[in-house]
Amino acid sequence: MNVAIVGATGAVGVEIVSCLENRHFPLTSLKLLASARSAGKQVSFRGSMLTVEELTENSFEGIDIALFSAGGSISRQFAPIAAAAGCLVIDNSSTFRMDPEVPLVVPEINPEAAFDHPKSIIANPNCTTIITLMALYPLHLKFGLKSIIASSYQAVSGSGQHGIVELQNQVRAIADGHPFTPSVYPCQIAFNVIPQIDSFTDSGYTKEELKMLNESRKILSLPDLNVTCTCVRVPVYRSHSVSVIAQFERPVSVEEARTAYDDKPGIRLKDDPAHGIWPTPLDTTCKNDCLVGRIRKDLAIDNALNLWVVGDQVLKGAALNAVQIAELLVNRH
Repeated sequence: MNVAIVGATGAVGVEIVSCLENRHFPLTSLKLLASARSAGKQVSFRGSMLTVEELTENSFEGIDIALFSAGGSISRQFAPIAAAAGCLVIDNSSTFRMDPEVPLVVPEINPEAAFDHPKSIIANPNCTTIITLMALYPLHLKFGLKSIIASSYQAVSGSGQHGIVELQNQVRAIADGHPFTPSVYPCQIAFNVIPQIDSFTDSGYTKEELKMLNESRKILSLPDLNVTCTCVRVPVYRSHSVSVIAQFERPVSVEEARTAYDDKPGIRLKDDPAHGIWPTPLDTTCKNDCLVGRIRKDLAIDNALNLWVVGDQVLKGAALNAVQIAELLVNRH
């Protein structure tokens, strides 16, 4: 396979390069593409140095798979060009996720969807949706998922490197007693939380919150699934956490819920509150697996469980999931 990465110097692009190397992805060549500003940079891959090239309309000749992680405007412009050149696109942006002719894939949940791609484009879901469904899908298989009530606690790296730098600078400024002006976020993020991620819609929900609704329905093939969500930015560098109340069609028990994760790939149980054992963002940072804990029966809703799930949104929430989709295609080929 000849593979290209669009947005290779960004946070997710860098992780895609790492995933391809660490997972020994079978490829003949790797082309790294980015803006003119990043062209010429050197990136290490499998003992060699690769030169980043400027992304143009002619970048996809001879490429079999292109992994896009450069933002919606770039995907909107260049993904159809890549597809027309005979390239299969795996896109990390939200541009094509709700297109009925573009599959939305989490390999541990709906791998078969990846093989039906009439536009030669496959979409990677939103990071918070992926992490949440990694914990809910095993339970769905046992009990039948009916509704989701979720609150997310999303790390600043979800805003890219600028979010990390903003938090670092604010922490230092506060510690040194220096003034600062927020630039990435609408208000101070250090020692604070911000109950807004993405822009608000007429419904009062943000676009990020509605992604959980629409994408969960599509991935699980549950068009009537009820989902309500509040997304919050927190002063954590990496890994998103989600508090979930999940209601099911059938009666549930905590014991059965815990066994649902046995031998399930990509999700591990970490749940012994009596001994202070539960998942935290640091437990999953730079790790492939999501962790789930604090599983308990809900006290207000019938046939419902409360749980807490944490995952690295740059890896499983983006780069790793995209590479896993590519692996599905290669293995089938």
